[in-house]
Amino acid sequence: MITNIHSTTTLHNGIHMPMMGLGVFQVEEGRELIEAVKSAVKHGYRSIDTAAVYANESGVGQGIREALEEGGLSREELFVTSKVWNADLGYEETLSAFYASLERLGLEYLDLYLIHWPVAGKYKDAWRALEKLYREGRVRAIGVSNFQIHHLEDLLADAEVKPMINQVEFHPYLTQKDLLRYTREQGIQLEAWAPLMQGGLLDQPVLKEIAGSHGKTVPQVILRWDLQHGVITIPKSTKEHRIAENASVFDFELSLEDMARIDALNQDLRVGPDPDNFDF
Repeated sequence: MITNIHSTTTLHNGIHMPMMGLGVFQVEEGRELIEAVKSAVKHGYRSIDTAAVYANESGVGQGIREALEEGGLSREELFVTSKVWNADLGYEETLSAFYASLERLGLEYLDLYLIHWPVAGKYKDAWRALEKLYREGRVRAIGVSNFQIHHLEDLLADAEVKPMINQVEFHPYLTQKDLLRYTREQGIQLEAWAPLMQGGLLDQPVLKEIAGSHGKTVPQVILRWDLQHGVITIPKSTKEHRIAENASVFDFELSLEDMARIDALNQDLRVGPDPDNFDF
């Protein structure tokens, strides 16, 4: 039951993952990043999502340490995600990349480690490395990002451990219904990146109308739509008031009609690369 910012979902290996977290894509190292992480934790967020290619793992780690100290929290109360970049896919390369991320973050383990993109011919070796890290307890859950159905089918044909997460671009203009249905059938949790379409939906008329009827903002409506679809969401912001606003989505509920109207906005429109045609 999604009732507050601390609400979690249970991954297929029994690990509890927060339904909402903070994304830090394109947030540069520095005080702004550190304060964003601290603000998120202060406002109840317990999940932070970064990646090697974001080049900000050190700042995220610093923000986590300061947030834990100031908030009197333990490391175990946070859920930290990072991802291996395309250039480091491969068995040994992925193992090295993982430990480099861990060092930059200043952590002893990760809660979730993902393959960032499905680079043809490379992600299976990388997955074997993630399975090793998982078995050794260096990471509590493993998964993938930007995998389409055919990528998942290919991976599952040889995988010994099924991915717990598939993090993909997901918003009202890209609802990925078939992928959402497939991951549910497989017991793989879908997670949304760019849930607000990087600000591209703020003036969408249907969303503005629904937001007005609930006394909420368009971002709040979109994030609520994610959650009611059972999709984990990680909106990005560095502004404390936005971080707080994004977390204020647990005091209203979208009707079935609202959900259907938002679903109908789908245009199969991406703001990020197409996983099948990404120029690696």
